[in-house]
Parts: sequence; C-alpha cells; structure tokens
Amino acid sequence: MAEYSLQQNTMASSSSTSKKMTRESQKINSLETLLQTDNIFLFIPNIIGYVRIFLSIASFYFMPTHPITTVLCYLTSELLDALDGHAARALGQSTKFGAMFDMLIDRCSTMCLCFVLAMFYPSWALFFQLWAAIDVASHWLHLHAATVKGSESHKKIDLSGNPVLRLYYTSRKVLFTMCAGNELWFSMVYLLHFGEGLEVITYGAYTIGLWRIILYAVTPIMVLKQIISLIHLYTAALDMAAIDEAERARQK
Repeated sequence: MAEYSLQQNTMASSSSTSKKMTRESQKINSLETLLQTDNIFLFIPNIIGYVRIFLSIASFYFMPTHPITTVLCYLTSELLDALDGHAARALGQSTKFGAMFDMLIDRCSTMCLCFVLAMFYPSWALFFQLWAAIDVASHWLHLHAATVKGSESHKKIDLSGNPVLRLYYTSRKVLFTMCAGNELWFSMVYLLHFGEGLEVITYGAYTIGLWRIILYAVTPIMVLKQIISLIHLYTAALDMAAIDEAERARQK
C-alpha cells in the first residue's frame, strides 16, 4: 500500500512538473511570437506605450486627492519613456508610429498635469497655459518637419544643424537629464499644493521641505527645457519655410 501511495505521489509530481514545463514553454513561445510579429501595434515598445497610457490615466484620476499615488503613477510612466526607446533599438522595432505615439503620450500627460496645476495655482494659470501650448506646438512642428524631410525619427538631427538640438538628441544622458528634471519640476509643484513634504530646513517659523528643495534644484533644467522648446519651434519653422521655398522654386 505504501509503495502504491509512493507511486501515485511520484506520478502526480511528474504530472505537475510536466504541466509547469508546458506552461513555461507556452510563455516562451508566446514571447517569441510577439518578438517576431509584423503587427506594429504589438511591438514591445508600443506595448510599453499602452502601459504608459494606463499609468497616465491613473495619475489623472488620483490627481485631485491622492498626491503620492499620482506622482508614483506619473513618474513611472515617464521612466518607461526611456525604456521603450531602448527596447525599440535593441529589438529592431523602431517605427514612425512608435515615434509619434511616444511623442503624443509625453505631450498629453504633461499637458493634463498643467490643467490641474492651473486650477491649483490660479495666479499662475497663464504660465501653465503658455508652457503647455509652446511644448505641444514646438514638438509637433519639429516632428512634422522631420517627417516631411524624410527623417526616420525626430531625434535624428542633421549634424550641421542647431548645436543645442544636436547635443540634446545625440547625448542620451543629456536628453534623460533634461526630461527627468522637467517632469520632476512639475511633479514637485503639484506636490507642494498638498504640503512641503519631509521637513529638511527649519529657520524660525519658516520650514523648507523636501519637495521645495527638489523644485529649486531642477528649476534651471525646467527653464533650459523651455528654451529648447522655443529653439525647436524656431528651427522647425525655418525647415518648413525652406521646404516651401524649394517646392515653389520647382514649380516655376
């Protein structure tokens, strides 16, 4: 009887191991199928984009009353922005749709945060409105100009072009620092609506918290990012005008 029970347990264990191996094999096959797909919408970088959209919408939902949850969702979405670019290059899945998709998620997420900040800080509403308008307009025109010129990506800059944009797009460290600092600035402004955060400096009755210190630290980055947006707008306008002039010359 004991031998029969041992045999049954062995068979059950073998069956369980076999099922587990089958599930693992199915997962590997599914991943391989996903990596080999020609469906642009199922490319890994674009799937990361869908996750970013979910996190952004979650942050919008929690914005009025849950600051920490909001910032965690928002900044995680922004960090994934760096990951999808690496995935696209590593897997050979860089696409024009992916570039546009990534750009739209970035612009829309920051713009929606600006909407809330304009309500939280009415006296600064004009600043947030102008910032969002310049951000969207400059990046859209820059991407459109790159598309018309036939560039594979808005991040592929002509080496003879603007030196600021060349550094911005050819140095991944600079690009990451600028984008991260900019998003941190807006996140800290948002958090300061609810409080200073962890108290770091106390001077008499005045207290400076962690959120404000981070805000001060990344303010120069935010300002520089805005200057770069204006350069985007200016150079893209020149590019579009040059394209129009060339087309008009060919028609004569």
